[in-house]
Amino acid sequence: MVNDLDMVGTAVLLAAAPAGRGRAVDAASVLPALAAVSPGALTGTPLATVVELADPLDPQTVLTRLRSAAAAPGPLALYLAGQLQVDRRQHLPHLALARSTPTTLRYTGLPWHWLAAELAVRRAGTTTVVADLVADAELWARLGAAPGLLSLGPGIRLHGRVAPAPRRGGAPAAPDYLRHYATVWRTGARPPLAHLHAEAMERSGPGEALDLTPGAGAPGGDGFPAGAVASTPVRAVVPAPVAVRVAVPVAVPAPTPVPAPMPVSVSASVPEPQRVPEPQPEHGRATAAVDQVVRLTETAPAAHDADPHPAILDAARAGRHGEAVAVAVAWEQVALRRFGARSPEAVHWMEVRADLARLAGEPARSCELWIGAARARLGLGQSPQDPDVEGAVDRAHHQWERIEDPVRGRELGNALVALRRRVPGRRAGALAALQRRMG
Repeated sequence: MVNDLDMVGTAVLLAAAPAGRGRAVDAASVLPALAAVSPGALTGTPLATVVELADPLDPQTVLTRLRSAAAAPGPLALYLAGQLQVDRRQHLPHLALARSTPTTLRYTGLPWHWLAAELAVRRAGTTTVVADLVADAELWARLGAAPGLLSLGPGIRLHGRVAPAPRRGGAPAAPDYLRHYATVWRTGARPPLAHLHAEAMERSGPGEALDLTPGAGAPGGDGFPAGAVASTPVRAVVPAPVAVRVAVPVAVPAPTPVPAPMPVSVSASVPEPQRVPEPQPEHGRATAAVDQVVRLTETAPAAHDADPHPAILDAARAGRHGEAVAVAVAWEQVALRRFGARSPEAVHWMEVRADLARLAGEPARSCELWIGAARARLGLGQSPQDPDVEGAVDRAHHQWERIEDPVRGRELGNALVALRRRVPGRRAGALAALQRRMG
């Protein structure tokens, strides 16, 4: 029996590439073709909502839209056209956005592991990603040795194509892979996604296939989420294309146990809210961060008494942040499935990800996650004076002081002020100091 919620799907059409000479793919050119397709064809459901993001500017805005779509209970289909680049400091893959440059990518692009983390909370088998990507030279070389590096984690169906970016100064590539999907669907045909993928690969020129689809539970092999059905769609489109300003976990067997929540985050350090020198990751094989994802996640502990925290912390301290996030997301997904989102186990792994963001030098992301953890603990009935609650708020405050983006800082600052009013903490004057800095 198909649940009514499974009859309403969500499709996200995301086309992103840098403006100007850094553009390696004309990603947005495929949006009109996809937008002309009936929403039901995009999601495999009779009813669907379509969200379009054309050349977005800000990674936080993209993350917010993706998070909102991921929270929808029905099937989710993400159609992604763009270019992947590796940031110069951590050597992790990012989806380049309109303002991205090689030197600013770490702050202006969308980290691929952010996307994986947002999709990880969804029910297994309800999410399909179809991607048409070009990759910079460094990432392209790594993909040749480990094509699974762009997997988005357990339970996420990924069909797509990745090709090397054209040489600098050449004409941007065309998203012909995705265009083939749109062309077929506009004729009224609804072949299985696996067939469309094979046809699109033949017609879109040189490139490597991304066909990372879990074998179990694929309904009829069509690649659409479980519960999706082909029918006459009813178009329910969110506002048309707008210009608006989420380590790669790979599919791994879900670990059986979930360790008991630790009293603090993965680093076991409790920073005070005053400003202190930013922690720096130890020098390690940072240049091999992406290459190491498969090794660590494939050896995720399965023994009943295995504790993943030392391995996660070792990877983060060595600069292999993608590995650390990959393992943390895998364990978080197990906690969500076994205990639910409103559980101490799930909150614990949110805190682990918050501390990993700190170690990776992503203060805004860390602050946001610590705020979420504090709110979750309060929602579980913990007192504002509970050490875990106070610790989460103190850490959020600590990371907020390191945010360089004024827009993002004010957004999170407002949320932190509201939280500080409920959880003043043990350091007198923390709320007043925060309000003074907010102006």
